[in-house]
Amino acid sequence: QLDSNRALLRSCAPRASPRPVKNSPPSSRRSNRPPRPPRRDPMLSGDQGLPDGIGMARLAWSRLPTADGAAPLPEGPAASAPAQDELFVGAVESLDYEVIENYAYREEQAQRSKFWVPYYIMLKWFFALLIGVGTGLAAIFINLAVENFSGWKFTLTFAIIQHSYFVGFLVYILLNLALVFSSVYIVTQFAPAAAGSGIPEIKGYLNGVDTHGILLFRTLVGKIFGSIGSVGGGLALGKEGPLVHTGACIASLLGQGGSAKYHLNSRWVQIFESDRDRRDLVTCGCAAGVAAAFRAPVGGVLFALEEVTSWWRSHLMWRVFFTSAVVAVVVRSAMNWCDSGKCGHFGAGGFIIWDISGGQEDYSYQELLPVAIIGVIGGLLGALFNQLTLYITKWRRTYLHKKGKRVQIFEACLISLITSTVSFVLPLLRKCSPCPELETNSGIQCPHPPGTDGNFVNFYCSKDNEYNDLATIFFNSQDDAIRNLFSAKTFHEYSAQSLITFLVMFYSLAVVTFGTAVPAGQFVPGIMIGSTYGRLVGMSVVKFYKKLNVDEGTYALLGAASFLGGSMRMTVSLCVIMVEITNNLQLLPLIMLVLLISKAVGDFFNEGLYEEQARLKGIPLLDSRPKQVMRNMNAKDACKNQKVVCLPRVSRVVDIVSVLQSNKHNGFPIVERGQNGESLVIGLILRSHLLVLLQSKVDFQNTPFPCGPGILNRHNFSDFVKPASSKGKSIDDIHLTDEELGLYLDLAPFLNPSPYIVPEDMSLAKVYNLFRQLGLRHIFVVPRPSRVVGLITRKDLLLEEDGNTATTELQSTSVRSILSTSCKLSFSLLRRNAQN
Repeated sequence: QLDSNRALLRSCAPRASPRPVKNSPPSSRRSNRPPRPPRRDPMLSGDQGLPDGIGMARLAWSRLPTADGAAPLPEGPAASAPAQDELFVGAVESLDYEVIENYAYREEQAQRSKFWVPYYIMLKWFFALLIGVGTGLAAIFINLAVENFSGWKFTLTFAIIQHSYFVGFLVYILLNLALVFSSVYIVTQFAPAAAGSGIPEIKGYLNGVDTHGILLFRTLVGKIFGSIGSVGGGLALGKEGPLVHTGACIASLLGQGGSAKYHLNSRWVQIFESDRDRRDLVTCGCAAGVAAAFRAPVGGVLFALEEVTSWWRSHLMWRVFFTSAVVAVVVRSAMNWCDSGKCGHFGAGGFIIWDISGGQEDYSYQELLPVAIIGVIGGLLGALFNQLTLYITKWRRTYLHKKGKRVQIFEACLISLITSTVSFVLPLLRKCSPCPELETNSGIQCPHPPGTDGNFVNFYCSKDNEYNDLATIFFNSQDDAIRNLFSAKTFHEYSAQSLITFLVMFYSLAVVTFGTAVPAGQFVPGIMIGSTYGRLVGMSVVKFYKKLNVDEGTYALLGAASFLGGSMRMTVSLCVIMVEITNNLQLLPLIMLVLLISKAVGDFFNEGLYEEQARLKGIPLLDSRPKQVMRNMNAKDACKNQKVVCLPRVSRVVDIVSVLQSNKHNGFPIVERGQNGESLVIGLILRSHLLVLLQSKVDFQNTPFPCGPGILNRHNFSDFVKPASSKGKSIDDIHLTDEELGLYLDLAPFLNPSPYIVPEDMSLAKVYNLFRQLGLRHIFVVPRPSRVVGLITRKDLLLEEDGNTATTELQSTSVRSILSTSCKLSFSLLRRNAQN
């Protein structure tokens, strides 16, 4: 046998570089790199030091089942089987957060110097700095562009309406239409992934699901310029959600060294080659986006922790906090520079801070009832908003957007026409009110020209000392309108009729606008809706409690918090954001109360806005807790309808190609014949790794026998890294000749020899927690004697349930005493057998 193995080793010597195949991709014409000296590895060496398979893995794996739903060992082209891996609707694929400790990984770890770890940590902090600076600069550019476009638009319109309101109306519509058209054209023709807020997709990415295209360079460009057009065009949406997506794109592009497609990449920073490192960078980008949007660095950290991430570590929190602090410094520097008048129409607007510190300083227990009422209203209106947007988005995707890009462009332009008409015409139908008597030191003037920062806008008024309360919030930019609604010491500025009119119309416009093919956030529209009915409740409280020091602007703030809590279901992060953007810490208990009530009321009807939209887009999010029905199921129940597609350790190239063409699986168990003829599972190999091997062709061999590590030195670990947020390689792009299809490939050096396994009778709820907390992509299910009966993927854990979804968390138990007892028993048995 020793002589036979030596002969096989000579026959498995490295083959010459294959001839270039006609029409083959450039990467398939790689020249052979000079081989490095072979290293002995226990994973690839047998008892005699010859390549006889993975010896250590046999101790952990048992026979592959030939019954119970498992596919037999393929001897030819594999037949199609039900999907055992995750490929969902809309090209959504799971990420590989698990470290695959194959031979290439071990080889790279052994060659790293002692200075690599400090360099790796230093580069992480340096990237956190770059993400903060880049996101801050992107936010400055977006805000400057939006404020100046809006300022030029209102200034020109106001100058024209001094002579003719009809001509001013036409100019106003055309300017808005041009901005919206530029936004929807960029999205539909250049960056389709830039549509919407992007938060559901980023939340899915940080939950372990990659939606192709969401982190590309063109998506970043489309998000920035599309947000300028949609927000500057006056649509009922905001730029805060797109800024979160923008920060995530900047972080991802920095992590992969730039964009190779547009030749904007650098090799010296490309050490973040795992999905786990990219996930941490994207988390920093999300927090930076919120910090830049609201000037709320602490709120950005909490938003990333509460809303978008599924895995969190203390080291990651430090980097996220540092990134948010950098953003705050960059934004503050930009605002100080703009205060000198160098930013055009920017002025004091743009970066959201609605200071109400000069308003109500304290509250009475008598106000707790109206505050609770605001919370209930916010929960009801927020849940209704989620449901209406869900229905309209379903209809839009089913019937409207399938008709092509022209229909999407026409839809966005039509909504722009409707929004412009409503915001211009409705204030014309409202009678003007005389200016109130204001304090000389209040800093508020009446009347005020439209389109600039200030209350009491003069619009279509016959007298100079009159103002139009509906134009103050409707014919204005969103930031200025919110600032006016939050303003303190402006009693009786708005009539109840005007507030109700604005609430109904803007609520309807926000519902219809959500889901169009433009970058759209829901933070600012939600604040506008909530502050409107909050101001209405405040007006009632002022009339009812005449002796209390109550300010209507305070209730506008509470209403905004209640609607956001009822729609997005955020609590801690939203509470901190509202405190930071209003600069009023006295109202913290009221904000907490209102958020708790609105979230409880909203949860009674449906899920949060981001969860509903993620489900609608086919993003399979795993919640923090398993469903109650999983308590009554075990691991085998989740994969009992599967047929596991396996590959032998040394497979024919034609069989591998057939398996990859016949199914969409992303993971395959690798089996090997034991000495007694039984099939032993020795590991798991990914589809992407198989495609790399087929495309390179340098590991093909002539004989169907395992070969030593001499052929392994042609691959680095970076060869198997999937590009960030791209589809990667496809089997259709690989061209092989008939001669190459008849060769063999030893898969042992490239597989994961230690994948996670669970027994078949384990509770599915426990498997769910293991899957989510470890960020896994595959789990092997084996019987008690460790026979593999299936694979559990994310798709198998997405179960629907009609009953109660409440469940209790699994509690850790100490097994130290059990292990100690079992070890003593095993030792005594071994000693007794030795004596016998």
